[in-house]
Amino acid sequence: LPFRMQTMYLGCCKDHLIMCSKWSSYMVVFRAIFRHLALLYFVLICVYSLQGCSRPQYEVRNWLLHFLFLFSAGLGHEIFYITCLPCIHWSLDPFLCRRLVNMWCLVMYIGQVMKDTLKLPRPLSPPVVKLETRVDAEYGLPSTHAMAATAISFTVLLSAPSRIQFQFEVGLLIALTLSSLVCLSRLYTGMHSVLDVICGALISAIIMFLTYPYWETFDRFQLTSHISPIAALTLPLFLSYTYPELDHYSTTRGDTTTILGVGAGCSVGYWVNEQLGQTFEPQGLLPVPLPTLTAHALALGAARFIVGVLALVGTRRIMKTLSLQVLYLWYRVAKNDDSARRRREIEVPYKFSTYTAVGLVNSILVNKVFILLGLL
Repeated sequence: LPFRMQTMYLGCCKDHLIMCSKWSSYMVVFRAIFRHLALLYFVLICVYSLQGCSRPQYEVRNWLLHFLFLFSAGLGHEIFYITCLPCIHWSLDPFLCRRLVNMWCLVMYIGQVMKDTLKLPRPLSPPVVKLETRVDAEYGLPSTHAMAATAISFTVLLSAPSRIQFQFEVGLLIALTLSSLVCLSRLYTGMHSVLDVICGALISAIIMFLTYPYWETFDRFQLTSHISPIAALTLPLFLSYTYPELDHYSTTRGDTTTILGVGAGCSVGYWVNEQLGQTFEPQGLLPVPLPTLTAHALALGAARFIVGVLALVGTRRIMKTLSLQVLYLWYRVAKNDDSARRRREIEVPYKFSTYTAVGLVNSILVNKVFILLGLL
């Protein structure tokens, strides 16, 4: 009997060693895949920040700073908003995501309206070299990149202490670094003057200072009021249709409608989750400790990132196609007439419906898919 037990023990140890060896090999492969995905994401952000570039003649003398500022400029574009911001909802705390989306929508709408009301031009080229041309038709002051970066960084910083245990000094350093990089990137890419950037950051700070005492009150209204979903849909749609008209086409109205649509969809989604009692927020005594960054946690986070982004991008693609087909048919516009998308009666409803659907999928459906797949 002792010999049999010893044999069984040695066999179990051998099986355990084999399993550990297999798990270690899986982790090596995963780390390699994770590094490549991170590098690919960095490249995509940099490439997206140069979309529409007319390839001006310039000489890069410091490639490290060049790519750093291109990446930082990309943090204010759609590819960042549709990939990284939802990760706060999926992997950290939906409460923080809801807060920052609310502030993001508010400061971006005020900033975009101020641009098209003040009508102050961007820096002239030459003397500056403009590395982006997609938004060149927009006016300059204030810098909405600076406004968004300031609002997102410091909204999370101010809201997180009641939810998550962390060193406030470290969070402050991260918030200052991220917002400063985005602000400096707008100078580097030639899209804004120093005055544009400073005004953008200050306006965002003033808005946060004035609204901060009412954040919890608005949270209660947003989650519990019966008129919350109605207000969340009608008010942003009204603001999109009444956006200031210009004597030339600019991307500001479309971008503003996109942001308001995301905010509307997320707001309705969070209200629905609250009514169903499925908020997906951290359980237990708050603030909770930060999750440990183990290989298993990183693997789950990467899987949620891939599945979630595919769901949002797929929703965006399907809704954009369907809404444009319906609107083109309604207004009897040729399907190959891309210029028709600039008309208000087409641009506003197609962008608003598309990104409202994206917000709903992000706040309601994606976490349910995670549960079904065992990722949450």
